[in-house]
Amino acid sequence: QVQLVESGGGLVQPGGSLRLSCTGSGATLDYYAVGWFRQAPGKEREALLCISIRERREYYLDSVKERFTIFRDGAKNTVYLQMNSLKPEDTAVYYCATDLSYSCPVNDYWGQGTQVTVSS
Repeated sequence: QVQLVESGGGLVQPGGSLRLSCTGSGATLDYYAVGWFRQAPGKEREALLCISIRERREYYLDSVKERFTIFRDGAKNTVYLQMNSLKPEDTAVYYCATDLSYSCPVNDYWGQGTQVTVSS
């Protein structure tokens, strides 16, 4: 059974950085596409970006294109979301997901989420 666990969230000041981790069990994440999503209070979940098996990155939200990036560490079976220049509107619960396919987008297996709060 595939399980994803997100970590690395917390409170950060505007302009700061955070690196979120998505660690998998039951599947080798290097073999599959993995995506990151977020859901702010009172809003629908939105897709942010995704990395395919060929390391192709797809961005789904213009507001994060120049600030967020996604990369893998196969040795740790982990996919990271590096977030820079954070803004208060980035406050949300962040989720990773995979559907055990090679390409993006993804939508089947979800982690429990990690809270990111951007505030001074």
